[in-house]
Amino acid sequence: MSANQPGAPGAAGAPTGVDEAAGTGGGAPRAGWVARALREHDEHHDHEQVPDREQQVLDRIDRARRRRPRVREERITMSHGAGGKATATLIEAIFLEAFRNPLLEPLEDAASLTVGSARVALTTDSYVVSPLFFPGGDIGELAINGTVNDLAVSGATPLYLSAGFILEEGFPVADLTRIAESMRAAAAAAGISVVTGDTKVVQRGKADGCYINTAGVGLLDRDVAFGVARAQPGDAIIVSGPIGDHGVTIMLARGELDIEADVQSDTAPLNGLVAGLLDAVPGVRAMRDATRGGVATILNEIARSADVGVLVNEDDIPVRAEVRGAAELLGIDPMYVACEGRLVAVVAGDQADRALAALRTHPLGTQASIIGRVTDGPPGLVHLKTAFGGTRIVDLLVGDPLPRIC
Repeated sequence: MSANQPGAPGAAGAPTGVDEAAGTGGGAPRAGWVARALREHDEHHDHEQVPDREQQVLDRIDRARRRRPRVREERITMSHGAGGKATATLIEAIFLEAFRNPLLEPLEDAASLTVGSARVALTTDSYVVSPLFFPGGDIGELAINGTVNDLAVSGATPLYLSAGFILEEGFPVADLTRIAESMRAAAAAAGISVVTGDTKVVQRGKADGCYINTAGVGLLDRDVAFGVARAQPGDAIIVSGPIGDHGVTIMLARGELDIEADVQSDTAPLNGLVAGLLDAVPGVRAMRDATRGGVATILNEIARSADVGVLVNEDDIPVRAEVRGAAELLGIDPMYVACEGRLVAVVAGDQADRALAALRTHPLGTQASIIGRVTDGPPGLVHLKTAFGGTRIVDLLVGDPLPRIC
């Protein structure tokens, strides 16, 4: 190639990596615009404190979380119903966007409404658990207790429920009778009544035996307001008993794994437990029942809604040995496994011991434990102090390793 050909070294208009002041031969290798850029880079980093790697990661997580939620999938997947990140994105990007109003925006377990001079709580839920019958309960008992608990942790006294049934052609009448009887007994135990309902039958193969939808109404007769957004640094976080029983029970009851364990669902009505806690402790900030997504999901909801940090101690989280063993075999963290008779409460720090004592006086709260504290940062993040002494971030799962557990 001659010096007059395009692209040859020194040819007019050809990029050489140095400007005219640098010359084309024998000059300093860092001359010209390249040298100036390198000098500016060096000077910038000599005078600026570079944030450590951990802070960079935290900043990226924070930026990602503050982006407007958007459903990227073209079709609904099982992860959208699992209670993790995909569920939260679906709710915020589709349903909250469509139905946004001040009563819905808190996204609590029940809406707080004013009807005349009365304050009432309204909630709804659907149950698609598989199998329909499992150790410790069935879909009918689960439907009653789950709706009662959503009202109870909202501070309401549960009063009335509706029950809607979607039945598949060919479903055994004996099984439906057993489910209805279970619902009757659960409603009586909780002190509520099923006062209205609906029944639909779909063609064989268009459902999975029986689905149940419920709605519940309760009276908000205490002059207090609850919500995870009210959590403050210094507050204590309490769980009312061992976690993960229900989810592990359902997984083992499916018979897909050759694992045997003496576990059963913890499904139970929490209204009596909650009433005792609220009577004894005026400083309750929030309560949630730990269903889909488990305790880990609730902790993340607290951190994000209140823009606070959460620090929990792994050694203080109650888990039955049988549940822990089964979870380890399944490769599942009990923190993410659903409960159906456990609540997580956020309580003013100076009232934590009183709250713990109140919970332990009730049969469902005898193993209640303070598992952590609300902190002032990093906001929006949950940290777990492990049994080995280190810490790790407890994030929301995208999906759930245990689908259709309620």
